Amino acid sequence: MPELNEAIKTALVEYVEAVNEADLRRSPEALGRIGDETHRYRLERRSRALRRRDAPASAAPRRGEIRAHIVRWSATDKEANVELRMRLVRACGFGAHAYTEERIERERIRLVPFGGVWRLDRAEPLGDERSSASLLGAFDEAAAWPVAPSLPYAPGRSGFAATQGAATLPWSNPYGGTAARGAPYNRAEAVAYADLWWDAGNPSYETFEVNCTNYVSQCLFAGGAPMNYTGKREAGWWYQGLSGGQERWSYSWAVANSLQHYLSQPRGSELRAERVESPAQLAPGDVICYDWDGNGQFRHNTIVTAMTPEGMPLVNANTVPSRHRYWDYRDSYAWTENTRYRFYHIADFF
Repeated sequence: MPELNEAIKTALVEYVEAVNEADLRRSPEALGRIGDETHRYRLERRSRALRRRDAPASAAPRRGEIRAHIVRWSATDKEANVELRMRLVRACGFGAHAYTEERIERERIRLVPFGGVWRLDRAEPLGDERSSASLLGAFDEAAAWPVAPSLPYAPGRSGFAATQGAATLPWSNPYGGTAARGAPYNRAEAVAYADLWWDAGNPSYETFEVNCTNYVSQCLFAGGAPMNYTGKREAGWWYQGLSGGQERWSYSWAVANSLQHYLSQPRGSELRAERVESPAQLAPGDVICYDWDGNGQFRHNTIVTAMTPEGMPLVNANTVPSRHRYWDYRDSYAWTENTRYRFYHIADFF
Protein backbone atom coordinates (compact mmCIF):
# COMPACT_ATOMS: atom_id res chain seq x y z
CA MET A 1 0.00 0.00 0.00
CA PRO A 2 1.38 3.46 -0.86
CA GLU A 3 2.03 5.88 1.98
CA LEU A 4 -0.49 8.53 2.94
CA ASN A 5 0.59 11.83 1.40
CA GLU A 6 2.27 14.45 3.57
CA ALA A 7 -0.56 16.98 3.30
CA ILE A 8 -3.03 14.51 4.80
CA LYS A 9 -0.54 13.54 7.51
CA THR A 10 -0.09 17.23 8.36
CA ALA A 11 -3.85 17.65 8.76
CA LEU A 12 -3.99 14.63 11.06
CA VAL A 13 -1.09 15.91 13.17
CA GLU A 14 -2.82 19.29 13.57
CA TYR A 15 -6.01 17.56 14.67
CA VAL A 16 -4.24 15.31 17.21
CA GLU A 17 -2.35 18.30 18.63
CA ALA A 18 -5.61 20.24 19.05
CA VAL A 19 -7.28 17.31 20.84
CA ASN A 20 -4.26 16.91 23.11
CA GLU A 21 -4.14 20.61 23.97
CA ALA A 22 -7.87 20.78 24.73
CA ASP A 23 -7.79 17.64 26.88
CA LEU A 24 -4.57 18.44 28.73
CA ARG A 25 -5.13 22.16 29.33
CA ARG A 26 -8.95 22.04 29.58
CA SER A 27 -8.96 24.51 26.70
CA PRO A 28 -11.92 24.29 24.27
CA GLU A 29 -10.43 27.27 22.43
CA ALA A 30 -7.79 24.92 20.98
CA LEU A 31 -10.50 23.19 18.93
CA GLY A 32 -11.54 26.14 16.78
CA ARG A 33 -10.09 24.81 13.52
CA ILE A 34 -11.91 21.46 13.59
CA GLY A 35 -14.33 21.57 10.68
CA ASP A 36 -16.83 18.97 11.88
CA GLU A 37 -19.19 21.04 14.05
CA THR A 38 -20.76 18.01 15.72
CA HIS A 39 -17.41 16.59 16.73
CA ARG A 40 -16.05 19.99 17.75
CA TYR A 41 -19.05 20.45 20.06
CA ARG A 42 -18.43 16.95 21.47
CA LEU A 43 -14.81 17.80 22.22
CA GLU A 44 -15.65 21.26 23.61
CA ARG A 45 -18.26 19.80 25.95
CA ARG A 46 -15.68 17.34 27.27
CA SER A 47 -13.10 20.07 27.77
CA ARG A 48 -15.56 22.29 29.66
CA ALA A 49 -16.66 19.40 31.86
CA LEU A 50 -13.04 18.78 32.81
CA ARG A 51 -12.54 22.48 33.51
CA ARG A 52 -15.46 22.38 35.97
CA ARG A 53 -14.30 19.13 37.59
CA ASP A 54 -14.28 19.12 41.37
CA ALA A 55 -11.25 16.91 41.88
CA PRO A 56 -8.07 16.92 43.97
CA ALA A 57 -5.00 18.64 42.61
CA SER A 58 -3.25 15.33 42.09
CA ALA A 59 -5.85 14.36 39.45
CA ALA A 60 -4.89 17.28 37.20
CA PRO A 61 -2.33 16.27 34.56
CA ARG A 62 1.06 17.95 34.81
CA ARG A 63 2.05 16.95 31.30
CA GLY A 64 0.90 14.57 28.62
CA GLU A 65 0.94 13.44 25.06
CA ILE A 66 -1.08 11.55 22.46
CA ARG A 67 0.60 8.70 20.62
CA ALA A 68 -1.39 8.40 17.39
CA HIS A 69 -1.34 5.39 15.08
CA ILE A 70 -3.05 5.05 11.69
CA VAL A 71 -4.77 1.65 11.78
CA ARG A 72 -6.03 1.75 8.17
CA TRP A 73 -6.77 4.30 5.49
CA SER A 74 -7.98 4.90 1.96
CA ALA A 75 -7.61 8.03 -0.17
CA THR A 76 -8.57 9.56 -3.50
CA ASP A 77 -8.04 13.03 -4.88
CA LYS A 78 -11.35 14.10 -3.31
CA GLU A 79 -11.29 12.52 0.15
CA ALA A 80 -9.31 10.45 2.62
CA ASN A 81 -10.74 8.09 5.24
CA VAL A 82 -8.58 7.15 8.22
CA GLU A 83 -9.09 4.99 11.29
CA LEU A 84 -6.96 6.56 13.98
CA ARG A 85 -5.90 4.98 17.29
CA MET A 86 -4.89 7.55 19.89
CA ARG A 87 -3.23 6.60 23.16
CA LEU A 88 -3.60 9.48 25.61
CA VAL A 89 -0.91 9.44 28.31
CA ARG A 90 -1.11 11.84 31.26
CA ALA A 91 1.43 12.31 34.06
CA CYS A 92 -0.44 13.14 37.28
CA GLY A 93 0.39 13.54 40.94
CA PHE A 94 3.67 14.53 42.55
CA GLY A 95 6.76 12.84 43.91
CA ALA A 96 6.13 9.45 45.46
CA HIS A 97 2.43 9.82 44.61
CA ALA A 98 2.97 10.37 40.87
CA TYR A 99 1.05 8.08 38.53
CA THR A 100 0.31 7.74 34.82
CA GLU A 101 -3.23 7.82 33.49
CA GLU A 102 -3.85 6.25 30.08
CA ARG A 103 -6.75 5.65 27.77
CA ILE A 104 -7.05 4.57 24.14
CA GLU A 105 -9.55 6.23 21.83
CA ARG A 106 -10.32 5.20 18.26
CA GLU A 107 -11.88 7.43 15.65
CA ARG A 108 -12.94 7.18 12.05
CA ILE A 109 -11.91 10.39 10.29
CA ARG A 110 -12.77 11.83 6.88
CA LEU A 111 -10.58 14.56 5.38
CA VAL A 112 -11.19 16.63 2.25
CA PRO A 113 -9.04 19.11 0.28
CA PHE A 114 -10.02 22.76 0.71
CA GLY A 115 -8.14 25.82 -0.54
CA GLY A 116 -5.06 23.78 -1.35
CA VAL A 117 -4.83 22.05 2.04
CA TRP A 118 -6.48 19.01 3.59
CA ARG A 119 -8.90 19.51 6.47
CA LEU A 120 -10.87 17.28 8.78
CA ASP A 121 -14.45 17.09 7.54
CA ARG A 122 -15.95 14.47 9.86
CA ALA A 123 -14.86 12.46 12.91
CA GLU A 124 -16.74 9.59 14.53
CA PRO A 125 -15.60 8.06 17.84
CA LEU A 126 -15.41 4.27 17.82
CA GLY A 127 -16.11 2.38 21.04
CA ASP A 128 -19.33 3.17 22.90
CA GLU A 129 -19.26 3.66 26.67
CA ARG A 130 -22.96 4.51 26.64
CA SER A 131 -24.51 1.13 25.96
CA SER A 132 -23.81 -2.34 27.26
CA ALA A 133 -27.42 -3.33 26.55
CA SER A 134 -26.56 -4.17 22.94
CA LEU A 135 -25.49 -7.61 24.17
CA LEU A 136 -29.05 -8.39 25.25
CA GLY A 137 -30.95 -10.50 22.78
CA ALA A 138 -27.82 -11.94 21.20
CA PHE A 139 -29.12 -15.38 22.21
CA ASP A 140 -32.36 -16.83 23.47
CA GLU A 141 -32.82 -15.21 26.87
CA ALA A 142 -34.76 -18.12 28.30
CA ALA A 143 -32.30 -20.80 27.23
CA ALA A 144 -30.80 -23.02 29.91
CA TRP A 145 -27.42 -24.38 28.85
CA PRO A 146 -25.87 -27.66 29.96
CA VAL A 147 -22.57 -27.70 31.81
CA ALA A 148 -19.86 -28.36 29.24
CA PRO A 149 -17.32 -25.68 30.10
CA SER A 150 -14.06 -24.87 28.45
CA LEU A 151 -11.88 -23.44 31.18
CA PRO A 152 -11.45 -19.67 31.13
CA TYR A 153 -8.81 -17.85 33.16
CA ALA A 154 -8.55 -19.44 36.59
CA PRO A 155 -6.62 -17.77 39.44
CA GLY A 156 -3.29 -19.45 39.99
CA ARG A 157 -3.74 -21.87 37.07
CA SER A 158 -3.04 -19.78 33.97
CA GLY A 159 0.58 -18.80 34.63
CA PHE A 160 -0.59 -15.23 35.18
CA ALA A 161 0.08 -15.16 38.93
CA ALA A 162 3.59 -16.55 38.57
CA THR A 163 4.39 -14.08 35.80
CA GLN A 164 3.24 -11.13 37.87
CA GLY A 165 4.82 -12.30 41.13
CA ALA A 166 1.42 -12.24 42.86
CA ALA A 167 0.20 -14.77 45.36
CA THR A 168 -1.28 -17.90 43.81
CA LEU A 169 -4.89 -18.56 44.78
CA PRO A 170 -6.27 -22.02 45.38
CA TRP A 171 -8.59 -22.90 42.54
CA SER A 172 -11.84 -24.82 42.68
CA ASN A 173 -14.44 -25.65 40.06
CA PRO A 174 -16.36 -22.38 39.46
CA TYR A 175 -19.34 -24.15 37.90
CA GLY A 176 -20.46 -26.09 40.93
CA GLY A 177 -22.92 -23.58 42.43
CA THR A 178 -22.34 -22.10 45.87
CA ALA A 179 -18.72 -21.76 46.97
CA ALA A 180 -17.49 -22.57 50.46
CA ARG A 181 -18.02 -19.70 52.87
CA GLY A 182 -15.01 -17.68 53.92
CA ALA A 183 -13.08 -17.67 50.63
CA PRO A 184 -11.03 -14.43 50.56
CA TYR A 185 -11.19 -11.74 47.88
CA ASN A 186 -7.64 -11.14 46.70
CA ARG A 187 -7.76 -7.49 45.71
CA ALA A 188 -4.12 -7.42 44.63
CA GLU A 189 -4.76 -10.26 42.19
CA ALA A 190 -7.85 -8.54 40.77
CA VAL A 191 -5.89 -5.31 40.26
CA ALA A 192 -2.89 -7.11 38.73
CA TYR A 193 -5.21 -8.81 36.24
CA ALA A 194 -6.90 -5.47 35.46
CA ASP A 195 -3.53 -3.83 34.76
CA LEU A 196 -2.39 -6.74 32.59
CA TRP A 197 -5.44 -6.83 30.31
CA TRP A 198 -6.66 -3.21 30.24
CA ASP A 199 -5.57 -2.60 26.63
CA ALA A 200 -6.00 -6.10 25.14
CA GLY A 201 -8.54 -8.88 25.45
CA ASN A 202 -7.56 -12.06 27.26
CA PRO A 203 -7.83 -14.75 24.53
CA SER A 204 -9.23 -17.18 27.10
CA TYR A 205 -12.46 -15.18 26.93
CA GLU A 206 -14.64 -13.76 24.21
CA THR A 207 -14.00 -10.04 23.67
CA PHE A 208 -17.15 -8.04 22.93
CA GLU A 209 -17.43 -4.78 21.01
CA VAL A 210 -18.86 -3.39 24.26
CA ASN A 211 -16.48 -5.15 26.64
CA CYS A 212 -16.55 -3.13 29.87
CA THR A 213 -18.56 -5.52 32.02
CA ASN A 214 -16.98 -8.69 30.63
CA TYR A 215 -13.61 -7.19 31.59
CA VAL A 216 -14.72 -6.18 35.10
CA SER A 217 -16.18 -9.66 35.68
CA GLN A 218 -12.89 -11.24 34.62
CA CYS A 219 -11.06 -9.03 37.13
CA LEU A 220 -13.42 -10.03 39.94
CA PHE A 221 -13.00 -13.69 39.07
CA ALA A 222 -9.22 -13.27 38.97
CA GLY A 223 -9.48 -11.95 42.53
CA GLY A 224 -11.21 -15.15 43.61
CA ALA A 225 -14.90 -14.22 43.32
CA PRO A 226 -16.71 -17.54 42.81
CA MET A 227 -18.99 -17.99 39.84
CA ASN A 228 -22.61 -18.88 40.48
CA TYR A 229 -23.39 -21.12 37.51
CA THR A 230 -27.12 -21.55 36.85
CA GLY A 231 -27.13 -22.36 33.12
CA LYS A 232 -29.62 -19.50 32.61
CA ARG A 233 -28.53 -16.19 31.16
CA GLU A 234 -30.82 -14.19 33.43
CA ALA A 235 -29.67 -15.85 36.68
CA GLY A 236 -26.40 -16.17 38.56
CA TRP A 237 -23.01 -14.74 37.62
CA TRP A 238 -21.02 -17.02 35.34
CA TYR A 239 -19.00 -17.51 32.19
CA GLN A 240 -19.02 -20.98 30.72
CA GLY A 241 -16.74 -20.60 27.73
CA LEU A 242 -17.19 -22.07 24.28
CA SER A 243 -19.88 -24.72 24.10
CA GLY A 244 -21.91 -25.83 21.10
CA GLY A 245 -20.17 -23.30 18.90
CA GLN A 246 -21.15 -20.33 21.10
CA GLU A 247 -19.70 -18.50 24.06
CA ARG A 248 -22.00 -18.93 27.07
CA TRP A 249 -22.33 -16.32 29.80
CA SER A 250 -24.92 -14.78 32.11
CA TYR A 251 -26.20 -11.26 31.57
CA SER A 252 -24.66 -10.26 34.89
CA TRP A 253 -21.25 -11.29 33.57
CA ALA A 254 -21.32 -9.17 30.43
CA VAL A 255 -24.10 -6.53 30.58
CA ALA A 256 -23.52 -3.38 32.66
CA ASN A 257 -27.00 -2.92 34.07
CA SER A 258 -27.27 -6.62 34.90
CA LEU A 259 -23.99 -6.67 36.87
CA GLN A 260 -25.11 -3.56 38.76
CA HIS A 261 -28.37 -5.30 39.63
CA TYR A 262 -26.54 -8.48 40.69
CA LEU A 263 -24.18 -6.55 42.99
CA SER A 264 -27.13 -4.70 44.54
CA GLN A 265 -28.82 -7.91 45.73
CA PRO A 266 -28.02 -9.19 49.23
CA ARG A 267 -26.75 -12.77 49.52
CA GLY A 268 -24.93 -14.75 52.16
CA SER A 269 -22.10 -16.05 50.00
CA GLU A 270 -20.83 -16.01 46.38
CA LEU A 271 -19.99 -12.69 44.71
CA ARG A 272 -21.54 -9.97 46.84
CA ALA A 273 -21.01 -6.32 47.57
CA GLU A 274 -22.06 -3.46 49.82
CA ARG A 275 -23.31 -0.29 48.19
CA VAL A 276 -21.57 2.76 49.68
CA GLU A 277 -22.40 6.43 49.24
CA SER A 278 -19.02 7.95 48.42
CA PRO A 279 -16.15 7.05 46.08
CA ALA A 280 -13.82 7.75 49.01
CA GLN A 281 -15.24 4.62 50.70
CA LEU A 282 -13.94 2.36 47.92
CA ALA A 283 -10.71 0.36 47.73
CA PRO A 284 -8.77 -1.28 44.89
CA GLY A 285 -10.80 -4.19 43.54
CA ASP A 286 -14.16 -2.43 44.04
CA VAL A 287 -16.62 -1.52 41.26
CA ILE A 288 -18.21 1.72 40.02
CA CYS A 289 -21.35 1.67 37.83
CA TYR A 290 -22.31 4.57 35.53
CA ASP A 291 -25.79 5.81 34.61
CA TRP A 292 -25.08 8.46 31.99
CA ASP A 293 -28.61 9.90 31.73
CA GLY A 294 -29.83 9.61 35.31
CA ASN A 295 -32.65 7.30 34.26
CA GLY A 296 -31.70 4.26 36.33
CA GLN A 297 -30.07 2.39 33.43
CA PHE A 298 -26.40 1.68 34.10
CA ARG A 299 -24.42 1.47 30.86
CA HIS A 300 -20.81 1.24 31.97
CA ASN A 301 -18.72 -0.37 34.73
CA THR A 302 -15.16 0.11 35.92
CA ILE A 303 -12.90 -1.51 38.51
CA VAL A 304 -10.90 0.50 41.03
CA THR A 305 -7.18 -0.18 40.60
CA ALA A 306 -5.49 2.61 42.59
CA MET A 307 -6.21 5.68 44.72
CA THR A 308 -5.07 9.28 44.54
CA PRO A 309 -3.10 10.61 47.54
CA GLU A 310 -6.39 12.13 48.73
CA GLY A 311 -8.09 8.73 48.65
CA MET A 312 -10.16 9.07 45.47
CA PRO A 313 -10.44 6.11 43.08
CA LEU A 314 -8.57 5.58 39.85
CA VAL A 315 -10.17 2.99 37.61
CA ASN A 316 -9.46 0.61 34.74
CA ALA A 317 -11.97 -0.17 32.01
CA ASN A 318 -12.51 -1.63 28.57
CA THR A 319 -14.55 -0.59 25.49
CA VAL A 320 -12.49 2.60 25.65
CA PRO A 321 -9.43 0.93 27.22
CA SER A 322 -8.41 2.89 30.31
CA ARG A 323 -5.82 2.53 33.05
CA HIS A 324 -5.71 4.62 36.24
CA ARG A 325 -8.40 6.95 34.88
CA TYR A 326 -10.00 9.36 37.34
CA TRP A 327 -13.25 7.79 38.49
CA ASP A 328 -15.79 10.48 37.52
CA TYR A 329 -15.33 10.00 33.74
CA ARG A 330 -15.84 13.64 32.84
CA ASP A 331 -13.29 12.98 30.09
CA SER A 332 -15.74 10.57 28.40
CA TYR A 333 -17.98 11.48 25.47
CA ALA A 334 -20.70 9.55 27.31
CA TRP A 335 -20.66 11.79 30.40
CA THR A 336 -23.54 14.24 30.89
CA GLU A 337 -24.65 16.61 33.64
CA ASN A 338 -27.22 13.95 34.57
CA THR A 339 -24.64 11.21 35.15
CA ARG A 340 -25.18 9.22 38.33
CA TYR A 341 -22.91 6.64 39.95
CA ARG A 342 -23.23 3.60 42.17
CA PHE A 343 -20.29 2.53 44.29
CA TYR A 344 -19.90 -1.12 45.31
CA HIS A 345 -17.43 -2.35 47.90
CA ILE A 346 -16.80 -6.01 47.12
CA ALA A 347 -16.95 -8.32 50.14
CA ASP A 348 -13.59 -9.28 51.62
CA PHE A 349 -14.81 -12.86 52.02
CA PHE A 350 -17.32 -14.80 49.94
